[in-house]
Amino acid sequence: MNVFAAATGIGSWPGSAPREAAEIVVGELHQLPHLIELPARGVGADLIGRAGALLVDIAIDTVPRGYRIAARPGAVTRRAISLLGEDVDAFEEAWEKAGGPGSQRSVKVQAPGPITLAAQLELPNGHRAITDAGAVRDLTSSLAEGVARHRAELARRLDTTVVVQFDEPVLPAALAGRLSGVTALSPVHPVDEAVAVALIDECVAAADTAVVLHSCAAELPWDMLRRTAIHAVAVDVDSFGDGDLDGLGEFLDSGRAAVLGLVPASAPPQRPSAEEVAAAAAAITDRIGFARATLRDRIGVSPSCGLAGATGGWARIAVELAQRAADGLAQDPDAI
Repeated sequence: MNVFAAATGIGSWPGSAPREAAEIVVGELHQLPHLIELPARGVGADLIGRAGALLVDIAIDTVPRGYRIAARPGAVTRRAISLLGEDVDAFEEAWEKAGGPGSQRSVKVQAPGPITLAAQLELPNGHRAITDAGAVRDLTSSLAEGVARHRAELARRLDTTVVVQFDEPVLPAALAGRLSGVTALSPVHPVDEAVAVALIDECVAAADTAVVLHSCAAELPWDMLRRTAIHAVAVDVDSFGDGDLDGLGEFLDSGRAAVLGLVPASAPPQRPSAEEVAAAAAAITDRIGFARATLRDRIGVSPSCGLAGATGGWARIAVELAQRAADGLAQDPDAI
């Protein structure tokens, strides 16, 4: 059974209380709880800002459009490191209370992927870092080393297996050349697929653990993803088109896993049941022609995306629904 054939969350969580969030995530997600992210705390707590705590020998600062590579560590980098430290301390406390150390449960940590990081960070001249091949290489190497250190430290502190999720929401746009430049006269050229594969694989190799790549974007680059060394994908089923179903089928056919975003990321008008969530997963694998055993062995369940925009109440319900649906898939997939 693949480690990602479980219920998990994407990463982000509402509010600004790391201990409360960690207790809920550890308590509700029985197989693959995740280190929480609380972007409502502001600078240094969002997807790119959090990278400031992970990058090795590269500092970041804020600019009106977001974040920029800085010459030396300053207040933004220090804040990112402090916030990540709070999150790790809170998770470790909740983990110990739940009897996690030495158990069979794994834990997931999240970081921006190399393409998204380079696309969202500015160079000192104001252009996206992704426009400079040397900067992209440096960022990727720094990210890979930083995530590897972070994962190893967490595995030591929690005494369990820690897996890694790289978030790549910008990947499809970067490959298709849809990223905007600083001006119309400075376009951002498409990223070559072979280059993207090499960058992602560098991060996977350094992580030295199972890796899932997450993206909520539609029309994912499935051919490219199959050529990478990632072990699983995490996707938003609501954004799927026919091409995505075919791509998912071919990805699963390569022996890897998928975490299906099936639980709404914010409270819907009518709350789905765990049985309905499980049935939605079964409908997808049925449609692409896989045996029901695939649901147990290689399909995970999660909210459709991060829960930062949800209410605290719905965030708890969402992960609870994901866990109950995953339990149903594991116990008797043929009965769904």
